[in-house]
Amino acid sequence: MKVIHLRGRRSICQLAVLLTLFCVVSLLLPACEAGETIVLEEGEATLSLSSLAFHDGQNIPAKYSCEGENVSPPLTWNEPPAGTQSFVLIVDDPDAPIGVFTHWVLFNIPSGSRELPEAVPTQGELPSGALQGKNGFKRLGYGGPCPPRGGPHRYRFILYALDKRLDLTAGVSRQQVLGAMQGHILARGQLTGTYQR
Repeated sequence: MKVIHLRGRRSICQLAVLLTLFCVVSLLLPACEAGETIVLEEGEATLSLSSLAFHDGQNIPAKYSCEGENVSPPLTWNEPPAGTQSFVLIVDDPDAPIGVFTHWVLFNIPSGSRELPEAVPTQGELPSGALQGKNGFKRLGYGGPCPPRGGPHRYRFILYALDKRLDLTAGVSRQQVLGAMQGHILARGQLTGTYQR
C-alpha cells in the first residue's frame, strides 16, 4: 500500500507541475499577441499603399523573391495625416510554419517621402536617413519571399505614419520597432501580395 501511495503522490506532483507550466505559458502568450495587436490596430487605415510590381492580392513576381534577384519592389503611398514625422514599413509572412516571419523592417523614413524605389540597398542607414532593422534571415534590409514548397503564402507590406521619429539604431528587431511605435501611430496602410514555390 505504501508503494502505491508514493506513486500516486508522485503522479499528482507531476500533474501539478504540468498544470503550472501550462498556466504560465497561457498567460504569457495572449499578452504577447495583445501587444502586437494593439500596435497593428492603432491609427486609422488611411494610407493607400501600392506597387507598380503587383496589385493588392496578386502574385509577387519572382524577381522580388529568393528565387529571383531578391530585391525590394517599388512602393508608393498617398499624403499622410498632418503631424506625420516619419514612416515605418514592416513586411512579413503570417503563413510561415514557425509563425509570423519578418521580411523587412524599415523605419524613420522621412515624412516627405511618398515612395520607395525598387532595390532599396540592404544597409543599416540609407541616404535619406531611414534606418533598417534585421529581418527573419538575421540580415539587414529586405529579404524576399522564400516559403517552403507548397501552397501560397501571403506577404503583408504594412506602412505606418508616426507622429515622431523612433529613437532606435539600425539593426534592431521588429519587436523593438513595434514597441517604440505604440501610442504614436497616426495612420496605416497595407498592401498584400502572394508567393508560392
